[in-house]
Amino acid sequence: MKKANIGITDKNREHIAEQLNKILADEFILYSKTLNAHWNITGPDFHTVHVYLEELYNDQQIIVDNVAEKIRSVGHYAIGDLSQFIKFSHLSEKLNGKFDSQNLFKELLEDHESIIIFLRENIKPIAEKFGAEGISDYLTGLMEQHEKTAWMLRSHLG
Repeated sequence: MKKANIGITDKNREHIAEQLNKILADEFILYSKTLNAHWNITGPDFHTVHVYLEELYNDQQIIVDNVAEKIRSVGHYAIGDLSQFIKFSHLSEKLNGKFDSQNLFKELLEDHESIIIFLRENIKPIAEKFGAEGISDYLTGLMEQHEKTAWMLRSHLG
């Protein structure tokens, strides 16, 4: 692959790719857990929650693809196998096995909030320390998406 010449040093691009791969791992794990929740939801609110979870995993699939493309845009390869996702992720890949909406939404909310915190911690350094304002802006938008989903899940929990 030809070296990316985008005004960011090799060392900084490497650090950015490392952080983005961690984000990619979190996003993929969250995608997988949301899909699992969609498949296995039970309870009196099944249909409504099943439809909502489909919307969430479709949105999450787009996020996963976009994060991987950001990694490629800085001249690095995105991680792509399950063992790497598990290794790099801050999240647990397992649901606790209770498939009612209250339990599933609580677990998914915790994951969204964990991602929000990690994104928030990286936004400023990626712009100021590593000179990647565009990636920083992207992470800000991604954080806002997670904040909205967290609000929705939190609202369901009461």
